[in-house]
Amino acid sequence: MDITAQMIALAKAAKTAARTLAASDGLTRNRVIENVARLLQAEAPVIRAANDKDLAAARAAGLDAARLDRLTLSDKAMTDMIRACHEVAAQSDPVGEIESMTKRPNGLLVGRMRVPLGVLCMIYESRPNVTIDASILCLKAGNAVILRGGSEAFHSNQALAAVLQKALAEAGLPAAAAQVLPTTDRAAVSALLKLDEYIDVVIPRGGEGLIRAVVSEATMPVLKHYKGVCHAYVDQWADLDQALSLVFNAKCHRPGVCNAAECLLVHEKVASDFLPRVAERLGGAGVELRACPRSLPLLGAKAVPAKDSDWGHEFHELIMAVKTVDSLDEALAHIAAYGSNHTEFICTTDHPAAMRFLREVDASLVLINASSRFNDGGELGLGAEIGISTSKLHAYGPMGVRELTGTKLIAFGDGQVRS
Repeated sequence: MDITAQMIALAKAAKTAARTLAASDGLTRNRVIENVARLLQAEAPVIRAANDKDLAAARAAGLDAARLDRLTLSDKAMTDMIRACHEVAAQSDPVGEIESMTKRPNGLLVGRMRVPLGVLCMIYESRPNVTIDASILCLKAGNAVILRGGSEAFHSNQALAAVLQKALAEAGLPAAAAQVLPTTDRAAVSALLKLDEYIDVVIPRGGEGLIRAVVSEATMPVLKHYKGVCHAYVDQWADLDQALSLVFNAKCHRPGVCNAAECLLVHEKVASDFLPRVAERLGGAGVELRACPRSLPLLGAKAVPAKDSDWGHEFHELIMAVKTVDSLDEALAHIAAYGSNHTEFICTTDHPAAMRFLREVDASLVLINASSRFNDGGELGLGAEIGISTSKLHAYGPMGVRELTGTKLIAFGDGQVRS
């Protein structure tokens, strides 16, 4: 059987499994998720051994520190996956929930009911924890899922796939409800992206190149974000001690992730006080500061002039663009021009400025006096996330269980006919 035929068979099986899942009760789906949590604990040595094999190959191939970090199933990563299982299982079941009901003049009751999306295909790089996070979210929402991780995480993902298959079997649900591709052949992805007859939605998660490649090939809807160009704006009314802590966290906590801050905008009235402190704190932590002409003299000898290409750039490392702005208006205009609709935050004690920032900034998460690093499903109370959407249609921001369902119209009648 060639690769296209294999993918058609896999997708058909997922479509059939999706019907079974949609008809299953929430307790059964929760049992699968709790089984996953228990098996992650029990199979931890096997999973770590598989992950060590991937890490050794990745180091030999010269993967950078950021990609190695995303690939590693550390003790914390394992604990986080188990915690996510418990949190997702504890959430209310959205499937079949009736959100609204109105009565028409003829007595017809019209409402909306939450329903699964169907079959989701998840294509992602590194991050083997996504295999678990995506699966438990899809299963909770009554969806079947097809997962294709990066070749660098192949052994890790196969070990996690074994956990998923055992968890499904123990709950009496079909194995095709959560399938991890058993191949690293790229032709498999191309074949899957043409199967809109069986796959309802594809979600790519990784670098911009991967996402654009998926969008160009897919014949089904794609939920995505291309990149995370996140800005921190320090207003003239900011608490500068707090602002320094927030900017440091947003840039330095994990610089290789999509919700790390890439650009700092500072109001000119506080620039002379704030930017030298930025140079000391962030520069001291190894951050290269690429500054506009007004900011450069305030950032010390190690700062370098910003190039035009630095604005709107996702660095994914300890590099930050810095610009002094005259006003909130200029900050908003800069974000509108160079932001990626991902995450933006303002540091201010001025309520009108904060509320204007909330209203006018177009991003999937806008924060007041909090780090951009909070744009994460777990941190925002979703339990876990399958990805962050900046496409606005259907979902905007981290996608948890509820975002993996849609709604259909339902109506209750008492013999009404249309005249």
